[in-house]
Amino acid sequence: MEKVDLSGLRFSDIIASKSCSDLTSLKGEDMGGCSTAAFLRRVFGLALLLILLIPASSWAHGFAGQRFFPTTFQVDDPFISDEFSILINSVKQAGDEPNKLTSIEIDYSKRIIPNFGLEFSEAYQHLGSNGDGSANGWDNLGVGAKWQFLTNAPHELIMSIGTDFDIGGTGAKGIGASSFTTISPALFFGKGLGDLPQSLNFIRPFAITGVIGPNFPTSSDPDTLTWQFTIQYSLIYLQSFVKDIGLGAPFNRMIFVTEFPMETCLARDCKGQTTGTVNPGVVWCGKYMEFGVAAQIPVNSRSGSSVGVLGLIHLYIDDLFPKSIGRPIFQ
Repeated sequence: MEKVDLSGLRFSDIIASKSCSDLTSLKGEDMGGCSTAAFLRRVFGLALLLILLIPASSWAHGFAGQRFFPTTFQVDDPFISDEFSILINSVKQAGDEPNKLTSIEIDYSKRIIPNFGLEFSEAYQHLGSNGDGSANGWDNLGVGAKWQFLTNAPHELIMSIGTDFDIGGTGAKGIGASSFTTISPALFFGKGLGDLPQSLNFIRPFAITGVIGPNFPTSSDPDTLTWQFTIQYSLIYLQSFVKDIGLGAPFNRMIFVTEFPMETCLARDCKGQTTGTVNPGVVWCGKYMEFGVAAQIPVNSRSGSSVGVLGLIHLYIDDLFPKSIGRPIFQ
């Protein structure tokens, strides 16, 4: 099958096509006296130094060659772009007193240059209780920066590095917003399997994305390690680059996604304790926006006892407004 390099195209160009022929016309333990947290700081410092030596290639919204990586629910994107998201989460929290948490998280990212940008996040939470009534308010403000330092089109690979700051004291105490700041450097990656042999055609629509990085609170709270990944199967990729199996709307624009967002404690008194969920769901990718829904299943009793629901609304600002607010500030 003929392959088409789509790294220079916007998502709106790709999503409007129906087949390959249409596309061809477009173009913890102490380690030598160092704590685990200190060791992780050194690893990330070395990674940043290496990244400074890697030249950037071409950039596009969530693309690496033929592969489009969608925005998912709770695992952050491996790329930087101009985008706006609303994530709705409803779940009953663990504890002696039944509490139902409903949150509306708003995320916005803006590219400063084509491969570097800033990210902002905020969430409004409603905590309902059967005992003492309910609480409402905004959580702490999140601010981050991300650098997409590698895009390998032939191997459908994207890698980025970034740091997020959860700014303490900016949220409402009534919903439990922390008074301290947490700093979270991380490595982000996305890899499609489209470079597999033609004999494995129906595996080629699979892709994985992930995030790994420590969290350093500016308090006595324990350091933790975030490790998250997704497994994706793209019907868009299947239809356009493997075999047109005759799927009609809306199925021909769907990507099945299962997320595994996990967090592990690094402190001595809780070392190895992990919380997280498994989030099986589906996203539909339109010309200028994306919609998704997923279940949220706790992996153990520390993570909860009830299944939650996630709903995603996502706008491609760079495709909606490519000549104004959707373009990098500096080209």
